[in-house]
Amino acid sequence: MGGIPIATALSLLTNIPVIFVRKKVKEYGTGRLAEGIEVGNKQVCIIEDVVTTGGQILLSNADLKQLGAKTKSVLCVIKRGNRCRDYLKKEGLELISLFTMDELEKTGRSAYF
Repeated sequence: MGGIPIATALSLLTNIPVIFVRKKVKEYGTGRLAEGIEVGNKQVCIIEDVVTTGGQILLSNADLKQLGAKTKSVLCVIKRGNRCRDYLKKEGLELISLFTMDELEKTGRSAYF
């Protein structure tokens, strides 16, 4: 959920449509796994606030693949640890982070996160 405002802001700034992937389909409402435009045969980028292991990204990527999307990149604000980059790389995903937790700790700003 933390990536929603980031993805929305990027969508507004770039005029690139945004979709939101649910952890599981709800039995009411639209009953869709991904809300927004159709992603079939489209290049998508997954956006997260904080990435630690990358587990949820891998799950979302698998769901997006089932819908026909093609994902190469993952953007995040903060990358915690190094395992996530290796896990994502095995699935052909490049992780691009604005900050690492190590960088924030060195500047003394980690208290905010």
